[in-house]
Parts: sequence; C-alpha cells; structure tokens
Amino acid sequence: MESKDRARSVLIFGGAGFIGSNWAHRLLKTTGAAIHIYDNLSRPGVRNNLEGLREAAGKSGRLKVTVADVRDAARVERAVRQATEIYHLAAQVAVTNSVTNPRYDFEVNLMGTFNVLEAARRAGRRPFVLFTSTNKVYGNLETRARVARGKRWEFVAGEGVDERQPLDLHSPYGCSKGAADQYVHDYGRMYEIPTVVFRMSCVAGPRQFGNEDQGWVAHFLYSALAGAPVIVYGDGRQLRDVLYVDDLLRAFEAVRDNLHRTRGQIYNVGGGAENTISLLELMEQVERLTGKPLEYAFDDRRPGDQLVYVTDTSKLQRDTGWKAHVNPALTLARIYDWWKHNRELFPVAAPRRAEVVPWPHMLPRPA
Repeated sequence: MESKDRARSVLIFGGAGFIGSNWAHRLLKTTGAAIHIYDNLSRPGVRNNLEGLREAAGKSGRLKVTVADVRDAARVERAVRQATEIYHLAAQVAVTNSVTNPRYDFEVNLMGTFNVLEAARRAGRRPFVLFTSTNKVYGNLETRARVARGKRWEFVAGEGVDERQPLDLHSPYGCSKGAADQYVHDYGRMYEIPTVVFRMSCVAGPRQFGNEDQGWVAHFLYSALAGAPVIVYGDGRQLRDVLYVDDLLRAFEAVRDNLHRTRGQIYNVGGGAENTISLLELMEQVERLTGKPLEYAFDDRRPGDQLVYVTDTSKLQRDTGWKAHVNPALTLARIYDWWKHNRELFPVAAPRRAEVVPWPHMLPRPA
C-alpha cells in the first residue's frame, strides 16, 4: 500500500448503498485510505452492505459510519470537515417517486447536494468532489431519430449520447438531478473546488437490490428466481447500455488519478455501444441463465421514458484512457453468483402468474 494513501480521507454519501458499498469495499481492500460512510440506511438491504464493510475493515480503524440524512446540513458539514475527497452518491433515485412526491425528491437531490457543496466550500480544504448524476437529465431524446429493429430500438444515426446533448429535464427527478449537477459544476468554477460530474447510464452488479423503479437488470433476475412476474412498460424493445459496477469504480479512480485534466468536467458514463441490451433481450438471457421462466405483462410506456439511451464515452476515454470491460451477460452472471451466496437477504415469494395487461402495440412473447 502506498504511504500517501494514509493521508486520504474518503467520505461517501450514500456509502451503504449499491454503488457506495462497492466503492468503499474496493477502497478498503486496495488502499490505505480512511473511509467515512454517511447514509440514512433507508433503502432495503443496505444494513447488510454495511455489515459487510465492517467485516472488510476488521480492526483496522479505517471505517467510520455516520447514520444521518443528507438533508441535515449541520451533520453534513461536520462530516465534510476532514475529508480530502467526497463521493456524493446519496439520492432519491426513482422517476416514479419523484412524480408522486416531488418535494422529497427536491429536498434530497438538490438541497442535499447543496448541503454537500456548501460544506466543502466552508471547510476550506477544497476536497475533490465527485457527483453521480443521471442520463435522465437529457429527457426522452425525442429529437433523436429512432428505428425499431427486431427486439430493440436503435438510434437511426447509430451514435451514442455525448455531453453536447442539450439538457431536457423531463421529470421532477430529471430537474433535481440536473439542477444539482449544474450546482456541482459551477461550484467547481466559482470556488475552485475540484469537482467532477458523472451522468450515468444503467449501472448493475453485486450488492444491488433491484426493484421496478431502479436496478432493472437485477430486478428481472431476482423476479425470475422468485417466480414473481414483472411489468414491462412499453413494448420491451427499450435499449440501454449497461455498465458493470466495477467498471464504474475504475472510472472513479481514473478521474481522480487524472485530476489535472478532469477537474471541473462533466462526463457521460455508461457501458457504451458495445454493451447495449433491450428489455426483451435481457429477459431471454435471464431465462437461459437461470433455467426459470420469467412471467411478465405489458403496460403503457411511462412518461419521459427513453426508448433508446446509449452512452458516448469518448470524452472520458480521451481524458483518462478509461473503457468499460464487462458485458451485460457477464454482469448478469456475476449478480446471479452474488445472489447464490446471499439468498437469505431475499424474501421468499409465492410463485404467481402475471395478469397480462392488454396493450395494443405489445410484441409477441419471444420464442
């Protein structure tokens, strides 16, 4: 371990969550940094993630945990005082929840981010701040021509979305995350804090407790394993690029290691064109991998849903040399392997069949 790691004081907001716990575990295993987890522990499964981190830290004294909400400005300020680097991953993550409770979404995603930035400014240490935003800031991309080919939608031009795509904040969630990432970007300019914004596509991997609103790759897999049906909103040909969580963690490292080029920048981060998959294609992979049928029903496409989102990661590659390595099939297999070793974390659901919702444009079940 490099001696310089001992001067690293890493604060992770949302550190018990899916991405945060993976990042903290990697830091505990590969560096000598002190790790401070700040999390309100509100999401299902995160307490188990936290116990795993405590086991990984052992008696090293390198792990500190604060159970608090990012909306608590005073607690945030105390947590930030000694940090040399901050990873702000705490968020309300579901578009649907933002529609039903926009105030909560605003308070967590925008005011919470403002609290983190103000604490970093007032600390006077100019810590590195990485903020995870979302591809949802680009809206439903209606200006991009699309075409249906087989079991997937694709962009007619075949090009992914880069950082020049205009913002189109199409939901309360998009508004809160988009406004937050602009605050992060501007604090970097105004107060000379080294900030980086990641606008991320679909991230998947172990320690993810997927559900209908977030973490769809894991959600489809767990549903098949539990014999529970899923609802497909739209025709199932929606296309996404999937980013394996360890590839994302390498991107964290890449921007920090190249801060002379990356500070103040915004990057679109995802699996890229080589790692795309549609809902229908994923369902087929789930059934092949598990040997279990995945029951599903169709319903109307949800407002603001992107028929196609594929990340153009060329800017991040140019500035850091980073590139995604793990494809969706291997990502799915690694989540399945993690599930096998953690079955006790998942409730046993009684198998039931889906009541198919009539939808005029639904495709036939894939053969």
